Amino acid sequence: MPVLAPNAVSTSQPLAAQAGLRMLLAGGNAIDAALAAAITLTVVEPVMNGIGGDAFALVWDQGQLHALNASGRAPAAWTPERFAGRDAMPELGWDTVTVPGQVAGWAELSKRFGNLPFASLFEPAIGYATNGFAVSPVIARQWATQAPRLKDQPGFAEAFLPNGAAPTAGDIWRFPAQARTLQRIADTLGRDFYEGELADRISAFAAQTGGTMVAADLQNNSCDWVEPIAMQYRGDYLLHELPPNGQGIAALMALGMLDTFDPPQADDPIGLFHLPIEAMKLAFADLHQHVADPIGMGDLTAQMLDPAYLRRRAALIDHKRAATPIAGLPEQGGTVYLTAADSSGMMVSFIQSNYHGFGSGVVVPDTGIALHNRGRNFSLIPGHRNQVAPNKRPMHTIIPAFITRKGQPFASFGVMGGNMQAQGHVQMMQQLVDLQRNPQAAIDAPRFRVEPGPRVMLESRVPTSTLEVLQAAGHRIEPQSPDSLDFGAAQVILRQEHGGYIAASDPRRDGQAVGY
Repeated sequence: MPVLAPNAVSTSQPLAAQAGLRMLLAGGNAIDAALAAAITLTVVEPVMNGIGGDAFALVWDQGQLHALNASGRAPAAWTPERFAGRDAMPELGWDTVTVPGQVAGWAELSKRFGNLPFASLFEPAIGYATNGFAVSPVIARQWATQAPRLKDQPGFAEAFLPNGAAPTAGDIWRFPAQARTLQRIADTLGRDFYEGELADRISAFAAQTGGTMVAADLQNNSCDWVEPIAMQYRGDYLLHELPPNGQGIAALMALGMLDTFDPPQADDPIGLFHLPIEAMKLAFADLHQHVADPIGMGDLTAQMLDPAYLRRRAALIDHKRAATPIAGLPEQGGTVYLTAADSSGMMVSFIQSNYHGFGSGVVVPDTGIALHNRGRNFSLIPGHRNQVAPNKRPMHTIIPAFITRKGQPFASFGVMGGNMQAQGHVQMMQQLVDLQRNPQAAIDAPRFRVEPGPRVMLESRVPTSTLEVLQAAGHRIEPQSPDSLDFGAAQVILRQEHGGYIAASDPRRDGQAVGY
């Protein structure tokens, strides 16, 4: 059931949601709540994020939407020549680790918008890391699944398999080293991670175990306040995303294509599945062809969102047949999501990630810093906009979302899970806007996921009649098991006209919405 309250927090793990609520009860605002929840998630849901990840945020405050890009850049040693002879970027290890931007993002958000002292936001997380918490069945299953693949990466087994195996459901997990690291970050407003003892440990461990990250790479990190991008939908609504290097532009492109068709009806297999599947296929083709570090994008972002271009792309969609997508040519010139809102009207859409589960598998000894593998998203194709290069940001999958209606806040939301995120945003827009469903009903609706091939994955709860329509149209369908986590998990806070909120969280994970 959704939670109705004037102050609300919705996350993928109950202890993190309660950490955010503690900040609200202590006089904090939505930013304080979101950050406390995010910091706690690095402890209580390590299978999906950690201290060594990236983050993005959208913040509605005082009638304006602000956007923060806290993703890191490639080490200076990452020249194309370093990866010569490979067909693709590695999946694990140091050669997937870009500079983690998340900690700097925490500090920047707190400095600009927070009410409470930065150190206060760390208290719940430090408490759980020190005293322990019971591991849930969902997290235990993910831990056990990832362990065999990561156990030989530098530092992983010592940190996350201390007895040679992953913890099981109900086991008490403690990580005092992570508590000490979080305390150092809290005491130094995050700077120790980039130019202090923690930075020295990261660079020293890289030197010892085959990495190229050096102290200067960490010292040179910065996060950026950027202008959100948006797409109008059904007249009154705007979906807002961060601009590239994120994949949010793909959600906007697909939505722009869908806006050329009539709104879907409930239980409509064409409007709720076939058409958005085809739109996402076209949007993803453009995403992987054109999106990269914003420095190299120029005017291309605006050109990809041009209504005339999207109408041309939408014209390629056949109501009755699935198609193989190709990239268009515009006119040239594992992750955790959470949301929080407070009675002042501030709303926060926040996402952070180690990318694939624990990330690269590299864990800096005696720190609890699990480093992400975001560098895996670089291309090795010579001349590609997203080709790996020193000090460059890779194309990113994690994206928070925000909806306004007639210029006023309507909903803060996100859907976790790699390329599921952009297509999850499109599906949530259809549920919240076209069908006018409440947040919990929107979250609970069965989803699809488009994969390369193109293949289409469907949740097991998709009606048989819909499956038959999609198969008849030529889609390559891959039904999934009832306990599949491939369809992400969503959190939504919808603002009511009187100023209160409806908050909901996804039962696909351990999600919980709380409020007061």
